[in-house]
Amino acid sequence: IATAVMGTVSLLASVLDPSGDLSHSVARAWSRLLLRIMRVRLRVEGLDKITGPSYVFASNHLSYMDTPVVISAIPLGFRFLAKKGLFKVPFIGGHLKRAGHIPVPRDDPRASVKSMAMAADIIRSRGVSILVFPEGGRSSDGLLREFRDGAAYIAIKAGVPIVPLALEGTREVLPMGSINVRGGDVVLRVGDPIPTADLRISDRSQLTKKVYERVADLLNEPSAIIS
Repeated sequence: IATAVMGTVSLLASVLDPSGDLSHSVARAWSRLLLRIMRVRLRVEGLDKITGPSYVFASNHLSYMDTPVVISAIPLGFRFLAKKGLFKVPFIGGHLKRAGHIPVPRDDPRASVKSMAMAADIIRSRGVSILVFPEGGRSSDGLLREFRDGAAYIAIKAGVPIVPLALEGTREVLPMGSINVRGGDVVLRVGDPIPTADLRISDRSQLTKKVYERVADLLNEPSAIIS
């Protein structure tokens, strides 16, 4: 019910405010409400490291709950990359497009580069941030998979820092293949922003490796969840 109501409000907001900022505010309120209804206890570590206006956030991906968790916790307006197929879904597709989210075709490398360039342009022109899951999909076993270069490409092209994010607990809250959300503890760890001002596009693989290592380090930190 909450999703239906807030989704409708968000759709109306996307019509009234083409910038997508109002839609994001609605999405943040919806995410926080969703976590409360689902009895998800969220702990955020390192939020004080976010002091600038725009970043590329690069997070591991465990569950469909990841996006609501990040939206509820990060106090910045941001957009995210979504599968192109979602933009063809009635109601959802129009909302995503009006809110400023970016479609990414998985089977067309040239179009994917165009989408990443669009994301960088949105960062520069609108002063917002971008959320990327560099693994390219949810991890089926919970282990961190190889990162793709997209997040690094966008950050370098936009000239903004890239921030590693590490999520724990969302896979247990909403397992892959399940529609049953279970209450539980979730941790979001925010890493130190990695500057990109002096980097070139040719440096993206090296930057991707660094981001991967930072996320892995954050995941290996002792859990701060209070049982």
